Amino acid sequence: MPYIYQDPRQKEPSSPQSARSIHSSGKSYEQLKQECLRNGTLFEDADFPANDASLFYSEKPNIPFVWKRPKDIVKDPEFILGGASRTDVCQGDLGDCWFLAAIASLTLSEKILYRVVPPDQSFGSDYAGIFHFQFWQHNEWIDVVIDDKLPTFRNRLVFLHSADLNEFWSALLEKAYAKLNGSYEALKGGSTIEAMEDFTGGVSEMYENKNAPDKYFEIMDKALKRGSMLGCSIDTASSAETEAKTPQGLVKGHAYSITGLDVVNSRGQKVQLIRVRNPWGQVEWNGAWSDNSAEWNSIDPAERKRLCQTSLDDGEFWMKFDDFKRYFDKVEICNLTPDALEDDTEHKWEVTVHEGSWVRGSTAGGCRNFLETFWTNPQVKLSLKEKDDGQNDCTFIAALMQKNRRKLKKAGADMLTIGYTIYQCPEAESQIKKDFFKFNASKARSKTYINLREISQRFKLPPGEYMIVPTTFQPHEEADFCLRIFSEKKATIQEIEGDIKVDIPDPPKPNPPHKETDEEKQFRGFFEQIAGEDMEVDGKELQYILNAVLQRTKNIKFKEISRLSCLNIISLMDASGNGKLGFDEFKTFWDKLKTWIGIFLQFDTDKSGTMSSYELRLALNAAGYQLNNIVLQLVVLRFADDYYQIEFDDFLNCLIRLENSFRVFKAMNRSTTDTISLNQSEFISLAMNI
Repeated sequence: MPYIYQDPRQKEPSSPQSARSIHSSGKSYEQLKQECLRNGTLFEDADFPANDASLFYSEKPNIPFVWKRPKDIVKDPEFILGGASRTDVCQGDLGDCWFLAAIASLTLSEKILYRVVPPDQSFGSDYAGIFHFQFWQHNEWIDVVIDDKLPTFRNRLVFLHSADLNEFWSALLEKAYAKLNGSYEALKGGSTIEAMEDFTGGVSEMYENKNAPDKYFEIMDKALKRGSMLGCSIDTASSAETEAKTPQGLVKGHAYSITGLDVVNSRGQKVQLIRVRNPWGQVEWNGAWSDNSAEWNSIDPAERKRLCQTSLDDGEFWMKFDDFKRYFDKVEICNLTPDALEDDTEHKWEVTVHEGSWVRGSTAGGCRNFLETFWTNPQVKLSLKEKDDGQNDCTFIAALMQKNRRKLKKAGADMLTIGYTIYQCPEAESQIKKDFFKFNASKARSKTYINLREISQRFKLPPGEYMIVPTTFQPHEEADFCLRIFSEKKATIQEIEGDIKVDIPDPPKPNPPHKETDEEKQFRGFFEQIAGEDMEVDGKELQYILNAVLQRTKNIKFKEISRLSCLNIISLMDASGNGKLGFDEFKTFWDKLKTWIGIFLQFDTDKSGTMSSYELRLALNAAGYQLNNIVLQLVVLRFADDYYQIEFDDFLNCLIRLENSFRVFKAMNRSTTDTISLNQSEFISLAMNI
């Protein structure tokens, strides 16, 4: 059935929903506003002051900006004048057309618009120079408070503005988004879908027109019916082509919003049409079905009226869908989460979310090209249990988002190149090791690794257990991420970390003197020379013994055993508590040490005297320790060097501290659970012993 998405004007505005306030004062928008009203002052936002630092971080303004409040620009400013609409979004001198295209789509639904732009704000009697807006950020809604000082030149807004110079909601929305991301400059360049997601909490899909799927028009039509937001753009071959105008009146490297789809009857033929808007508020398509083209005379005037077709130079135009596919290259669709949809929307997605991190040296393993470290990436189990209605498979969209990269632009951080791979999940609750990835092909993967904030793709897989491995392209790249699954039916996701388990065999009892081996007799003689009459060694003496013995040991390469390591050894093995080791205690430790040396040599594959921090997990497993990612990250942070390598002395210290931790915990565990209760004295004693 023909469908057009028009501006709803009949409904009452939705009331703003709760969101977390992030103002540094710790106060909410309402608290800050009431404080200003009581004091008779206008709000001044110390978090985003009216100065050059809020404008740019890498350049200086080329014109003298003057920050002014709307009441200093016009006599009778309005927050929203006659309803918020697409014509309220006109681009200024900032390269954020991607953001403006998203705002134009935002105005198509009052419910979505007023979630972002709380409508109960004005320049009326309760005006206090303060406004607020709500954005979705990494699985939560936050409330951004601003003052209403805006950058101007010759008393005109420099950046985003409304076609009506008395209307300011869109300019203030841009300021709030600039504050969220650190500055106005941080908004230069981006993808429309990024802002769409921040307006809705939705998930993106990208289509290339030259590889358009079957029933492409129907897919886009269904997306608009579902309340989704749509954008489109034309690729550029080089930066010189950015915002270059084509003979057809279109602009390359420029973000447009899609505001309607319809089918009309023209001379007995059904014609598919699409409505597109340029956020400049001008410069339009000049081909078939453009504002003044002859094609409009071929349809019924009632049809023309229904489509709200006008000849205004407002940046919005209709074009034939075939021409759209020919001249535009990409379409971005933001599918909305259930909380952003109208109650009567035809379809709602089920949403599950996992938040994680790539940490250097432990969980930042890079893509499948780097097999030696790939397996150490976070592994997320996806359970698909219910088939789509009338289908044999389960439909879902997997969306991987890297957090806070735009905000970090000021510090020199760029978007990382990210992607993910999906495997059939084996029957295991602990992290899957390297060999699995050597011999098992993936079931699905993201189309490409790309440096966008979020990548997403739609899949159909049979019901079952799967494992998603989200990664950066290169190893050692650190970032927080959010993985979201949008599914037709309910699905669950959970990171595969496994339980912390320890399996340390009890050490063998030392042989009595008359049953000692030749090696043990040599040790006893050497030990007696160092220990003296009391037959005990302190930390300094133990350091001398171990270094002397290990220097004669074949294969092992090390600089020296540190004094700290020896004190830790005594803490672990000293049964009497006098800070020294007797020969039997030393002999028991030596048996442990030989086992640990064997493990270290096994994982020092290049015989360099160090092992990779990524191999540490396997080495610890061989020593009897299964750790989850959180503990492993702490271990790597403590014991690995700047090149993610671990020397033998650090490996030794790590094992000693782990064993000490588990033995102390076991001694203090007075129940059958894996928890203990400590008072302050016990906690300090525990920390000092470890």
